[in-house]
Amino acid sequence: MKYSLFLGCTIPVRAQHYELSARKVAEKLGIEFVDLEDFSCCGYPLKSTDSFTTLLLAAKNLAVAGKHGHDVCTLCNSCTGTMMEVNKELTEDEDLKNRVNTELAKIDLEFKPGVNVRHFSRILHEDIGLENIRKKVLRSLEGFKFSAHYGCHYSRPKHIHEGFDDPENPTSLEELIETTGASAVDYQTKLDCCGGAILGVEEELALKMSNKKLSELKTKEIDALITGCPFCTVMYDDNQRKIESAFEKDYKIPVIFFTQILGLAFGMDRKELGFRLNKVKPKELLKKIEGEE
Repeated sequence: MKYSLFLGCTIPVRAQHYELSARKVAEKLGIEFVDLEDFSCCGYPLKSTDSFTTLLLAAKNLAVAGKHGHDVCTLCNSCTGTMMEVNKELTEDEDLKNRVNTELAKIDLEFKPGVNVRHFSRILHEDIGLENIRKKVLRSLEGFKFSAHYGCHYSRPKHIHEGFDDPENPTSLEELIETTGASAVDYQTKLDCCGGAILGVEEELALKMSNKKLSELKTKEIDALITGCPFCTVMYDDNQRKIESAFEKDYKIPVIFFTQILGLAFGMDRKELGFRLNKVKPKELLKKIEGEE
C-alpha cells in the first residue's frame, strides 16, 4: 500500500513531530510513504487573492503525483481540502483543465484526472480499518481522557470529502482515539475555529478564539487535546503560553497529534514519536503511560 506523502509548508518547519509520528504509524500498519522532491505549496495561502495561481499550484502537485502513479496522503487539513477541491474542479471543467495544462506544459507537466487525495486519518479509517488498528495496540491507554479538535477544513466543504465524516458532528478522530483504549471526551466548542487564519492580522482576536476552547477544555480535566492539523497546533500548542499570559490563565494542556497517540498505543518510544518537539510538554501523561508498562 503506497502513497505519495504530501507534507505542505507548515509541517517541515513547525510540526516535524507530526511527520515523524505519521511515518512511524504508517510503517507499523504496512503503509509505505513515497517522498516526491517536486512537491511544493498546495496553493491555499493564495486562495483569497489569486484563485488561478492556487489552481496552478495544486494542479502541479497533482500532476507530479500522477507521474509517479500513487494517490496522495496529506497530513494538513488545508492542503487536503485545497487539492481535493482543485482535483474535483479540474476533473469536471474541461476548459479550465486545458487552461491549467497550458501553463503546466511550460514545466513539462500535465494534470490528468485519477489521482486521489486523502487525509491520513481518512486512509486509516478506509484502508486500514479501526479493528485492524486495535489489533496493533500493545499498550492500552485505558483510563486516559482526550478531546479531539478537528479544525475548519477537516471535512469541509462537504461536497469534496465524498461523505467522509459529518462536518457538523465529526467523530472520526474520536474513533481513532478510542482504538487505543482511551476515552474521547466531547465538549461544546469542539467545532470552533482555532483563530489561526487571522493570527497575522488580528492576533488579539485569534488568541481570544483559542482561549475560549482552552478555557472549556480545562474544566473537562482531559489528559491532552488531540488534533490532526499542524496550523491549529500552532495556536493551541505553540501559542498556549502567550494565551495564558494574555488572559491570566494557567492551562498547561498538552496538544498532541493523533499519530503520536496511536504510536504510544503501538508501544513506540516517545523519542521516535517526536514528543521532545511538543511545546506544552506532556510530562504527566508520559509518566502515567510509562508507569503502566
